[in-house]
Amino acid sequence: MAETPGDTATLNDEEYSLGAHAMTTDSPHSQSSGVDIHRAEEDFNTLSRTLTARSETGDRLKWQRSMLTVKGEKDLEKGIDTMSEKSGVFDLREYLSSSNDAHQGAGIKHKHVGVTWKDLQVDVVGSADSKIYVGTFGGAILNFFLTPFLFIWSLIAPLFPSKQITTRPILHKSSGVLKPGEMCLVLGCPGSGCTTFLKTIANQREGYANVSGNVLYAGMDATEMAKFYKGEVVYNEEDDRHIATLTVAQTLDFALSTKTPGPNGRLPGVTKAEFNEEVLATLLKMLNISHTAQTLVGDEFVRGVSGGERKRVSIAEMMATRARVQSWDNSTRGLDASTALDFARSLRIMTDVLGQTTFVSLYQAGEGIYDLFDKVLVLDQGRQVYYGPPKEARAYFEDLGYKSLPRQSTPDYLTGCTDPNERQFALGRSSRDVPCSPESLEKAFLVSTHGQELAASLDKYNLYMATEKADQEAFRAAVVADKKKGVSKKSPYTLGLSGQVRSLAKREFQKKMQDKFQLFTSFTLTTVLSFVIGGAYFGQPLTAAGAFTRGGVIFAALLTTCLDAFGEMPMQMSGRPILRKQTNYSMYRPAAVSLANTMADIPFSATRILIFNVVVYFMTNLNRSAGGFFTFHVFNYVAYLAMQGFFRTFGLLCKNFDVAFRLATFFIPNFVEYSGYMIPVDSMKRWLFWIYYINPVAYAWQGCMENEFMRISMDCNGDYIVPRNGPGFSTYPSELGPNQVCTIFGASEGSSFVTGEAYIDAGFSLNASDLWKKCFVVLCAFTVAFQLTQIIALEFFPQYDNNMSINVFARENDETKKLNQALRERRAASAKANEEAKARAMEVQPEHLDVETGDTSSETTAAANTRHRKTFTWEGLNYTVPVPGGTRRLLHDVYGFVKPGTLTALMGASGAGKTTCLDVLAQRKNIGVIAGDVLVDGRPLTSDFARGTAYAEQMDVHEGTATVREAMRFSAYLRQPFEVSREEKDAYVEEMIELLELQDMSEALVMSLNVEARKRLTIGVELASKPELLLFLDEPTSGLDAQSAWNLVRFLRKLADQGQAILCTIHQPSSLLFESFDRLLLLERGGETVYFGDIGADSHVLREYFARHGAVCPGNVNPAEYMLEAIGAGVSPRIGDKDWKDVWLDSPEYQVVRKEIDAIKARGLAIPEADKKSLSTFATPLAYQLQIVVYRNNLALWRSPDYIFSRLFVVAFVSLFVSLSFLSLGNSTRDLQFRMFSIFWVTILPAIIMSQIEPLFISNRRIFIRESSSRIYSPYIFALGQLIGELPYNTMCALVYWVLMVYPTGFGNGSAGTNGTGFQLLVILFFFMFGVSLGQLIAALSPSVQVAVLFNPFISLVLVTFCGVTIPYATMIKFWRSWIYYLNPYTWSISAMVATELHGLVIQCKPEEFVVFNPPSGQTCAAWAGDFIGYYGGYLENPNATDACQYCQYQVGDEFYTPLNIEYGDRWRNVFILFSFFVFNVFATIIASRFLRMRSGRPLPLSVLCAYYIIFYYITIRLWS
Repeated sequence: MAETPGDTATLNDEEYSLGAHAMTTDSPHSQSSGVDIHRAEEDFNTLSRTLTARSETGDRLKWQRSMLTVKGEKDLEKGIDTMSEKSGVFDLREYLSSSNDAHQGAGIKHKHVGVTWKDLQVDVVGSADSKIYVGTFGGAILNFFLTPFLFIWSLIAPLFPSKQITTRPILHKSSGVLKPGEMCLVLGCPGSGCTTFLKTIANQREGYANVSGNVLYAGMDATEMAKFYKGEVVYNEEDDRHIATLTVAQTLDFALSTKTPGPNGRLPGVTKAEFNEEVLATLLKMLNISHTAQTLVGDEFVRGVSGGERKRVSIAEMMATRARVQSWDNSTRGLDASTALDFARSLRIMTDVLGQTTFVSLYQAGEGIYDLFDKVLVLDQGRQVYYGPPKEARAYFEDLGYKSLPRQSTPDYLTGCTDPNERQFALGRSSRDVPCSPESLEKAFLVSTHGQELAASLDKYNLYMATEKADQEAFRAAVVADKKKGVSKKSPYTLGLSGQVRSLAKREFQKKMQDKFQLFTSFTLTTVLSFVIGGAYFGQPLTAAGAFTRGGVIFAALLTTCLDAFGEMPMQMSGRPILRKQTNYSMYRPAAVSLANTMADIPFSATRILIFNVVVYFMTNLNRSAGGFFTFHVFNYVAYLAMQGFFRTFGLLCKNFDVAFRLATFFIPNFVEYSGYMIPVDSMKRWLFWIYYINPVAYAWQGCMENEFMRISMDCNGDYIVPRNGPGFSTYPSELGPNQVCTIFGASEGSSFVTGEAYIDAGFSLNASDLWKKCFVVLCAFTVAFQLTQIIALEFFPQYDNNMSINVFARENDETKKLNQALRERRAASAKANEEAKARAMEVQPEHLDVETGDTSSETTAAANTRHRKTFTWEGLNYTVPVPGGTRRLLHDVYGFVKPGTLTALMGASGAGKTTCLDVLAQRKNIGVIAGDVLVDGRPLTSDFARGTAYAEQMDVHEGTATVREAMRFSAYLRQPFEVSREEKDAYVEEMIELLELQDMSEALVMSLNVEARKRLTIGVELASKPELLLFLDEPTSGLDAQSAWNLVRFLRKLADQGQAILCTIHQPSSLLFESFDRLLLLERGGETVYFGDIGADSHVLREYFARHGAVCPGNVNPAEYMLEAIGAGVSPRIGDKDWKDVWLDSPEYQVVRKEIDAIKARGLAIPEADKKSLSTFATPLAYQLQIVVYRNNLALWRSPDYIFSRLFVVAFVSLFVSLSFLSLGNSTRDLQFRMFSIFWVTILPAIIMSQIEPLFISNRRIFIRESSSRIYSPYIFALGQLIGELPYNTMCALVYWVLMVYPTGFGNGSAGTNGTGFQLLVILFFFMFGVSLGQLIAALSPSVQVAVLFNPFISLVLVTFCGVTIPYATMIKFWRSWIYYLNPYTWSISAMVATELHGLVIQCKPEEFVVFNPPSGQTCAAWAGDFIGYYGGYLENPNATDACQYCQYQVGDEFYTPLNIEYGDRWRNVFILFSFFVFNVFATIIASRFLRMRSGRPLPLSVLCAYYIIFYYITIRLWS
């Protein structure tokens, strides 16, 4: 049998003959990199998970298992290993051979896709010096008024000659070929076009103005690949984007469920479940993350796996796609050197075995990784300056005239040759005779031997692909075989739509089930709300008194469930990056997401609404029949589904929440107002009544009303009989007599009973026969229609996050223009000086990389030149965290110190506890138990410890709307001593910008920076604080190119030489970078110490320590990489039989460390302690903090035009539309009610503000959590700053609402006159302030937006229900009336507004509004109804008539509001009670911000908040009363 290894258990779907491949590809890897396949197989053996051997018996391949499956594994967090080291080891050679034979026997084709690109060029919009500027609120207002003119211009513009759009190339013409089984390393400085090249090669072309040139995949063009084989060409981005609340196993299981081949693509006898189980186990073991299977993936705010482990989850997810052309963009960022090498080896093996075509871009790639590649592509500012064998690349650039730098790794050397600041010329050469510019380097390559060979091989391979179609045909057949049954051959998906929906629904269900807190909160609030509504309308009587309120409870219940779906809108935007990534992987089509979300939500929403409906329906005494209840429930739930689809559609169509909020609230007032309850159809304005017929809420309400009233009859009695008796007189019959009338709709003369059908027919023009044939059908049609709109939005109008490769700038002012000009001048002068220095150095300097490189041990020098600085020590450091089922220890007995003037590295494998150790030392942990001593000069940490340190975290969290300069200045202003002048702080910031090479980005907004620039900014923000005690940095070089990393570490070295103490974690340092550090703290898994001590020149101290214990580092190997392999940090076994932690504990070096710590403590205690009275938590006074924070918040809001303009637009629209509905109100009884309703609409304003302000507050709180850890500013300042920033814009919104409300409606006709309208402005202003403060309070109490939005319907409905409008004071149940009525801020505000507007307003009934009755024979109307009118008010239009008496219920507006417990004289008291509510909310928000500074967690219990709420308001109301 030929030795033709097949595909592995990792991503298995084809046969692959290495012998045949060698003939096809001319054995590229064995020739170019010197790594043969047999050696690769041996290396891969260390990466493979323990698997059972497969043996072929007869025609079937049987699996014999001797391993623990992933399903049966136990989590390491529970203290049990996931793998047994004694399990049988898988024989890779035997497995590959048998697997390949099995594939051949099964007829499964291979998928080999060679890639060629010729003259590939990518253009973007704009010229070389053009910039995109951030929008502002002022610009949004201007654009709004210009929109009509711009629209007209867009219609006539095509009639005129158009100017061509200016574009510029970011990737110049590039050509090349990469055959199946080959790997290409793409190198270049940041901004050179590496990411652009990888994305276009992976056929991801969106976001670019133009992509020209010809890219072929196995002879197929890019259009065909995108249409039919999209999932076979994939791109792995640099950022890790996952659902944080899923476990690692769930994340990968989902990816596998969408990419598992069908029966024709798997080996016979292997089920889908077995295939997925084996692949999952292999991926976890290959990437050494088996122990994380049941751990949450997490993110910067959800605790989960480490950053390096999260990166490996991203790698595993893309490996699960089984794509044959893969582009990896800096996928080793955040990985330690050993794991990065293991990853590169894995790619090498899979490329060889599976015949993949692999493109990889890496920063800081070591020589071991570099040697694994077949080709290397070097880019310089988008130009291809080299493409060819890696072994010949260094010699090529040396032949051009660049200096040979043997101590520098080849990738760093190649990149350095394109960097004007790094490159060095050979002796006797200079920029005059060496090609230096990107253009000259490109030209030199094209005319070189390598360039000519590339052109010849490209033409040859294109000819081969055009004539030999074997690979292409096999590829097409293999893709078809992969598909599940029923999937179209033309579909780019492996799984059909139903399978995609099933997998997505399962994932969504897992998300919901694992978010127990949100689940509990939503069900609890819904249940409580149902009891509130049920209690408010408890026991509705079957009398005239229950007619209108029965409709009210139906309307309230329906509105509650429908508007509850409003919380769906922000949820549709949170997962967009993940949606984009996974659809690009062809895991599923976007439409499947909509269907899956609906399906997964139904079990939860149906149960929740059923509970709600049961409570409301039966507590309020709606018709107690099975048919009545289930009809009510069905209509209510279908209406919820329709509105859920409606809000989700806007969430999917709009680019951000503010735009969606603006559009959705355009419809919400119409849904409420034109449902038929608030304004009957016959009272609607003729130009607006059509809204009623396109309103899904109207059909739901109509159906529920018909369902209820078709089943009941009502007795007319009490207050609904005119005339009737009152206290002190009994003139009229107690029962309905012949000279009395019933005033409710549908009443018939002489009958005291009114049928429900007659009532809804006369009052609302509803017909019970329309229940199913019209209402239900139309409601279902709306539900289906909105589901379709979601599908259309996802498929054809996808909205993704902004392209982070495009920088957005703030416009320069006079100051920043001067500063930026100075930066450019200094950079030019520095570049010129560097060139001159290099020219001089070439004549005299020996072969060194950098003249500054030398012995980095400088403690003595630093100490001699600086004042006394304190020393930081830690002893016996242990850290234990709670996990399901118990606890887990992350750090164990760690000892160490950081002296002033030293640079200490903290290293270890990914997941060894490096970041955890740094967090614990920096006092950044708020969960778990920390044991041990962390001391400064032998003394416990004081309150100013956090202020005296700086911590550059691994996650780059910043205020997105600030510029780079503003972000650094903010840090400098608030963290450097207050005594330092602002000018000095500004000057230091300019130094940091220059040091971090951010001169061109100084005015760029943080949210538009790429990964590398954000990392530099994170470091710059911390450096700007000038920490006095200690500087912590977590992986500061991750994401940076080699030169940037070297510059940064060199700067840290300079800081240390000046006396700064620095402790930082570091991944993948080169040997030169590693030598810049003084000491090393090396950890292994479990937080165990392996080594702490000096590194020494050329790492001799560290090398000698390891050599003494059996791990001898070869002279040509990077010690930083070797020591990790020696301790078994990767998948390779450790060197030696004894655990390295035990070696350390038994070593003399360990005893020396313990003694040194004791000596440090003794020296520190000998120095007199500083006066503790002078210690301060913050560096600046609170007033100064408030000034700086408010300025930043105002600037952020000004640069967020969608946020502010959306609120202004919504407020103006609501006010305008309500005013149009109640335009020019008169003095009739119906108009009196409409005036009340118009005022009542003010209560909607806080709900609008709350729903918009909560996401922003929680987002800003995330930034504050990061900043508060460094004690930059007080939590009180954070809360006040958020409030103050909002108030000016809310004042403007209040003014707009007031103008559009009072004048079109015709307010001010009562006794208060125009002065009354001014008073209404004050109330509206207080209402806006209350809404802002309440929204911020809810956000401060909530751990997430998902939880915050759950409180909004509950709070809004309670406040609206019990303010005395929907349920009048007289008819409100005594229980509610006795306390919640008075604790309701809306009670006081509505009272003030209604009394002001209606006081003294003369009422004149319209003819149809008069109640007509006949007096007894011989009596006039006045004589018969005189006693009644004298007590109840109103007037008779014809008092002297003897028949057809016309009675109007009200004579003046006071008669309307007096029964509602409203007094005109209390209006000033009432409005300031509303203001008191605002004050309370502010104080509560400040307190919540102080005590709930959490990355994730539970809010303050609602009961506690309610208790404080009740106590405060009770005292306030009593004082005002």
